[in-house]
Amino acid sequence: MENRPIVGITMGDPAGTGPEISIKALADPAQYEFCRPIIIGDADIMEQAKGFVGHPEIRIHRCETVADALFQPGTVDVLHLPLIADVNAFELAKVSAEGGNAAFQCVKKVIELAMAGEVDATCTNALNKEAMNLALAQDKGARSDGYTHFDGHTEIYATYTGTKKYTMMLAHHDFRVVHVSTHVSLREACERVKKARVLEVIEIANQACKDMGIENPRIAVAGLNPHCGENGLFGREEIEEITPAIEAAKAEGITGVTGPCPPDSVFSQALGGWYDIVVCMYHDQGHIPLKTVGFVYDREKKDWKAVEGVNVTLGLPIVRASVDHGTDFYHAGKGNGNEKSLINAMKYATRMAIGRKKGAAR
Repeated sequence: MENRPIVGITMGDPAGTGPEISIKALADPAQYEFCRPIIIGDADIMEQAKGFVGHPEIRIHRCETVADALFQPGTVDVLHLPLIADVNAFELAKVSAEGGNAAFQCVKKVIELAMAGEVDATCTNALNKEAMNLALAQDKGARSDGYTHFDGHTEIYATYTGTKKYTMMLAHHDFRVVHVSTHVSLREACERVKKARVLEVIEIANQACKDMGIENPRIAVAGLNPHCGENGLFGREEIEEITPAIEAAKAEGITGVTGPCPPDSVFSQALGGWYDIVVCMYHDQGHIPLKTVGFVYDREKKDWKAVEGVNVTLGLPIVRASVDHGTDFYHAGKGNGNEKSLINAMKYATRMAIGRKKGAAR
């Protein structure tokens, strides 16, 4: 058991389903077979979540430090942060500064633990960006670091780890995509397709695959324009920026990189096993195919049959994987939130933590 990575899991916004799916995931002893999980959050919120999901038998073990954790099936260890003043009065499925602050403080804490080496990997439940930034704006006078806004988890991690070069990877089992740009307008995304950034993402993708135990990664680089620009007929980004980046990566010894590949076919090829990872030029180019595969809606039941996928921040000095969905206010308090994405994220975090340790030992 001691050889299994310790994974710190944030509870997410307490107004959403993060606490509930955490209990559902950890109620299954199978999760303890590959890692040692500990929730970073408010133990009172986690006690409440037990009732929502019908697991009264689960024991919530309040911890002051990671060293206090038991890591035993049937017990959910919680590094307790007293974040919600009155759990019974706290409103679910509602944007609030209190909920946003709780989610933010959990993320800060788990980053601190990982940077200090107290956990081997971090895993995040969803936070609500509006709620978080509402809390940050209200609390700016009381905080010493001066930050009053974050776009999301990725930016928080980059800031508090001092990371300048990073990117987002989405994964559904062995189908993986990484991004040259994410949360910007499509117009700005096109302008950000530059040789230096494309090369940087290829390098990060290559290292991420090696961290997962893939010895010789096969990396496809998607084009930006239809048909990769048809030799300049529909745009010159492939000629002037993307191809030079690919050639530079090959010169560095990243021999498994291929492209530019037409975006309308490269994802089908990746699903067919041609590639280990696809470098995408902008947010939706990668998100749409990944979520088309991972998010499955049941027409007859009119509900989601599966909400799977993992969001991993690459380029950080610590491991961070996350659910690939939002706070899911709709299901909050109903006990029917889907825990599959969280379990997948825990497995990805564990795999990358093990891979990094093996790489460091070589």
